[in-house]
Amino acid sequence: MKKKIKENIYFDHSATTPVDQRVLKEMMPYFSEKYGNYSSLHGFGREAYFAVEKAREKIASTLDCSKDEVIFTSGSTESNNLALKGVIDSLKGKSAHIITTQIEHDAILVPCKQLEKKGVEVTYLPVGKNGVVDPKSVVNAIKDNTVLISIMYVNNELGSINPIQDIVRMAKKKNKDIIFHTDATQAVNFLSCSVKDLGVDMMSISGHKIYGPKGVGLLFIRKGIPITPLQAGGHQERSIRSGTLNVPGIVGLGKAIELAVKEMDKNNKKISKLRDYFIKGVLKNVPDIILNTDVDNSVSSHANFCFVGAEGESILLYLDAEGIAVSTGSACASGSLEPSHVLLAIGIEKEIAHSSIRFTFGKHNNKEEIDYALSVLPSAIRKLRTMNPLYNK
Repeated sequence: MKKKIKENIYFDHSATTPVDQRVLKEMMPYFSEKYGNYSSLHGFGREAYFAVEKAREKIASTLDCSKDEVIFTSGSTESNNLALKGVIDSLKGKSAHIITTQIEHDAILVPCKQLEKKGVEVTYLPVGKNGVVDPKSVVNAIKDNTVLISIMYVNNELGSINPIQDIVRMAKKKNKDIIFHTDATQAVNFLSCSVKDLGVDMMSISGHKIYGPKGVGLLFIRKGIPITPLQAGGHQERSIRSGTLNVPGIVGLGKAIELAVKEMDKNNKKISKLRDYFIKGVLKNVPDIILNTDVDNSVSSHANFCFVGAEGESILLYLDAEGIAVSTGSACASGSLEPSHVLLAIGIEKEIAHSSIRFTFGKHNNKEEIDYALSVLPSAIRKLRTMNPLYNK
């Protein structure tokens, strides 16, 4: 008989992560004790200013960039929109072509669709079955009017890693003036995000994916990259992103990035061991499934499966009733009835794509939780399949 080990088990770290207690501790004074406005000139304001700039310096050191190249935002969605729309708007109506992939987050795909309506040409590159874009296909897609390439570092549903360094090198060799942006939201916990090593011109990062607070993120913008602000009314962040700075959030973001880099190797080893143990258990105990995550080319947290004959949302609700939190894909698209565009892009049939579940593990998970999930999952799938007349033909 299975034994529920605690009220809630969280296997949805790709959607968001709990705030690390050390991050929270560093943030707390800036909610009520040190509450000054970053832009104020008096002592309260200077206190906030120095806290923000200290965080900016930490982040710049981690990313291998100048602190003036770090622009704080509300998160990766805003950063992605600012990167794409800001660059295109700076062209003042000139002919423009963007290259991206079919598996990007909606925070890239939707702005691209909006830009298409304004006359911008966009190429959405296919990916392989492993969820990775071929660098040669990127280079082959470059045109005379290509101004921007945006390719995610790590896919949020599969965990697949794109070879950003190789893609940038090859693209810049063909046209050194092309601006390269990467959405690194899912990468910071697991991979080096040195912008010097990667060669990128812009990079988006969000706090709540790295055990930091929600509602804060950043956009790295290399000096000299032309970008038009999306909002006006203030002069914060070198007039690139107007609005009162979220001082507690920025302080937390700085600490979260510092911890992510410092503890990356340790956390990667732990999470990878748990993930691999879980995958082995699922493959052994649940028949007729598809492992969508390529474990040889993914970050250590992800395990995405299709459980043929069982509807993904039903699996999610069944597991939730047993105290296990998982996802059917991107949390930002959870209200959609359409199957994952990522799974469709890697060749999964539409009906089978509806049976997908994404398990994403974090640094606080343990083997006992994995064992409990493995005791619950097989019976859940069996029960749901018996309710599916098409599966039981």
